[in-house]
Amino acid sequence: MAKANDERTPRVIGAGWGRTGTASLKLALEKLGFGPCHHMEEVLKFPPDVPTWVRAARGEKIDWKTFLRGWGATCDFPSALYYRELVDTFPDAKVVLTVRDPDGWYESMRTTIVPSIKRFPNRLIVKHLPYIGAPARVMNATPLKGTIMDRFDDKPAIVAQFTAHNEEVRRVVPPERLLVFDVKQGWGPLCAFLGVPVPDGDFPRVNDAKQFQSYTKRATIVSWVLLLLPIVALAGLLRWLL
Repeated sequence: MAKANDERTPRVIGAGWGRTGTASLKLALEKLGFGPCHHMEEVLKFPPDVPTWVRAARGEKIDWKTFLRGWGATCDFPSALYYRELVDTFPDAKVVLTVRDPDGWYESMRTTIVPSIKRFPNRLIVKHLPYIGAPARVMNATPLKGTIMDRFDDKPAIVAQFTAHNEEVRRVVPPERLLVFDVKQGWGPLCAFLGVPVPDGDFPRVNDAKQFQSYTKRATIVSWVLLLLPIVALAGLLRWLL
């Protein structure tokens, strides 16, 4: 769903980190009338927004009301990293903290987001590419680059950070504004929290791990082509000269 051209602002703020069912939550919120919902996939679709996300990662003050105008909800990275600011900016918005088993979250990260950023030669090439490199540029500017991505092999430390984030959200957000939600629970808790009727049809179940792995594969192919192309061209030139 594209960004709406109107004055709406987020009524739901997703505070859960990526790989906690945020893609399913996005579709659910949009079906319930809280869309369009900003998610990492929108970073790919709106390259002009990347510099603002990078400024936010550097700790600069962002006019969130203006920047997120047109979005009915937010979830996933990068917006979940700024849930405190969004909670303060949109005092009428409710907060959904998507959660999952920490070991399952770690394994999902290990097979999706981490390879897309760390795999060679992606880490050298992808961040410089238009569109496809936008998520890497946004996330590399955040503290998670050093605390999560660069030390991901230290599973106990990474899982501890994930758990600490969820505990922080529970502590910071007023309980009347917060739903701690596992997408396996389906429509019931989410609809009750948002005060809307349960819609027809099953709750969205998005297996975006496969989509992410496909994205990573394409990014890796593009990176190898761009890395080897100058070498092949130079070799051809030298052969012609000699």
